[in-house]
Amino acid sequence: MRSTESEGSGEGSGAGSGAPVRVLLADDEHLIRGALAALLALEDDLVIVAEAASGPEALAMGRAHRPDVAVLDLQMPGADGVRVATGLRESVPECRTMIVTSHGRPGHLKRALAAGVRGFVPKTASAQQLAEIIRTVFRGSRYVDPELAADAISAGDSPLSAREAELLELAADGAPISEIADKASLTQGTVRNYLSAAAAKIGAGNRHAAAHLARERGWI
Repeated sequence: MRSTESEGSGEGSGAGSGAPVRVLLADDEHLIRGALAALLALEDDLVIVAEAASGPEALAMGRAHRPDVAVLDLQMPGADGVRVATGLRESVPECRTMIVTSHGRPGHLKRALAAGVRGFVPKTASAQQLAEIIRTVFRGSRYVDPELAADAISAGDSPLSAREAELLELAADGAPISEIADKASLTQGTVRNYLSAAAAKIGAGNRHAAAHLARERGWI
């Protein structure tokens, strides 16, 4: 594993003082979060100051405890890790964020980097590797898993507009046009036009295939 793009020394409570790096762990899978907390607690220079099981709880814990580094699961109830990272960037700017995920698709990585996330790590990483990446992120450097970075480069940027991506996401679970139109506050004809345009851009035969491909590539 390797890190890139240093931004200087850490500015949190542990920077330059010998104090441990204060970490927030957020993952809705209690067993995984508990095991990770126990393993990271064995590191002398890391301390878990808060845990969370959902996006809103992670934001609340971040604001209450103001950790140095927030380790966020990508997919959580209420708000995903990227949205949480965006919220923490605004309300706790000194907190550096990183995503740990088993769904490392190219679009997710690009969204995370755009949100200021400093680390993007697969859940296949060991606790020891994760501890070192937390230190790397705290020191101001960035770490991105090399395989995920290569996939993101080869996949290219999403061809979808923000509205097309929004409607495809609503269509991803098979919702009828009428339901999508109600949720998006659009007419059914407008929804059909957007979804047809999205399917054409992706090269899919219909909205269901387009939603599947867009989700596979991390664009929704």
